[in-house]
Amino acid sequence: MARKSYSEEFRRQAVDLYESTPGATVRGIAEDLGIVRGTLRHWLEVYGTGKKTAADGTLTANPLQSKKPPARSSTLAGESPEQKIARLEAENAVLRAETTKLTTEREILQRAAKYFGRGDALVSRFQFVADNSATFEVKRLCELVEIERSSYYAWVKAAPAREARAAADAELVERIRAVHTEDKTCGAPRITADLNDGAEAGERVNHKRVARVMREHGIRGYQKKRRVRTTIPEPSGQKYPDLLKRDFTAEAANQRYVGDITYLPLADGSNLYLATVIDCYSRRLAGWAVADHMRTSLVEDALKAAAATRGSLKGAVFHSDHGSVYCSKDYAKLCGQLGVTQSMGAVGSSADNALAESFNATIKREVLQDAACWPDELTCRRQVFRWLVRYNNRRRHSWCGYLSPSTYEARRAATLPTAA
Repeated sequence: MARKSYSEEFRRQAVDLYESTPGATVRGIAEDLGIVRGTLRHWLEVYGTGKKTAADGTLTANPLQSKKPPARSSTLAGESPEQKIARLEAENAVLRAETTKLTTEREILQRAAKYFGRGDALVSRFQFVADNSATFEVKRLCELVEIERSSYYAWVKAAPAREARAAADAELVERIRAVHTEDKTCGAPRITADLNDGAEAGERVNHKRVARVMREHGIRGYQKKRRVRTTIPEPSGQKYPDLLKRDFTAEAANQRYVGDITYLPLADGSNLYLATVIDCYSRRLAGWAVADHMRTSLVEDALKAAAATRGSLKGAVFHSDHGSVYCSKDYAKLCGQLGVTQSMGAVGSSADNALAESFNATIKREVLQDAACWPDELTCRRQVFRWLVRYNNRRRHSWCGYLSPSTYEARRAATLPTAA
């Protein structure tokens, strides 16, 4: 909104542009020149010829100039000294009034520049008028920043409601920060669930409002910029049919599981490996194992841990990819002993085991965040363990209606009918 003092030549060129452009409008030419329409209209009154070019190229009378001033030559003809002095004084008064008007406009727009340095948002225009209404006429201020006075007065009337919302948002952002400080990976949906947990009906907050407040204050959950994934297939191993067909749901706990292995990179260039067993019903991590190798014993330990958690896995389905350890005879033997039926997706298709893949991506995103690796093995084991435990017991999961997997299972179990 910065404004400069326009030379007479510029004004005449602006008027000529309007009059010579076929079908031109004051609004269109004013926008092209970066001036307000009222200023261009004033220039047309002072410098215009009274003609303009129509859309078909013909000259027509300018509807903005209903009266054309008499020619200067006729005004001067037979003019007495007294008349000449009176005319000059009148012209001088007009010029002084125009100078005063332009000086006022320049001062107003110079003040407005700081409001619109980062864009001319409507609220900035309203605020500018409010801040300068004691110095300048509201009508003139609204004209210069091109807003309707009725809109401005409606904005002023709504000020108490805005202040109340601002105070409520200030209180809300402190509650959000408290939740986010505890777990910086949480985004708006999980923070909303946490704020509404146990809240009265009138105290609950909408997730869109939480997202807006977080966005305004730069609070955000972690989003990983890139993902690395590795797969080691075993073409010669045992094959099993796909019993899930990408349906990662279950009617009850301890019926369907998915699992995978993911690597945990360390600073010295080596890796630890995490094997998982995830219940499709609640997304609960029923079993896991961490080791510095990818031998069959790694996935066996994870499955044994799940059996210990559930008491028994008899009749359950375990779905995996075609990794060599899952295709091994030793793993098949363990599944037979535990009463587990194996299931496998197509070779090379991560979507057939998407639930386990998603879990792997989530743990790396939320624990490593922007770091490329863990500094050492001990730190890795500690941080991964803390996250896995928190995942089951505290971390709110969208699948569970933003309850933790353990809480989800407990509440669902409490609502099931009991046998007579």
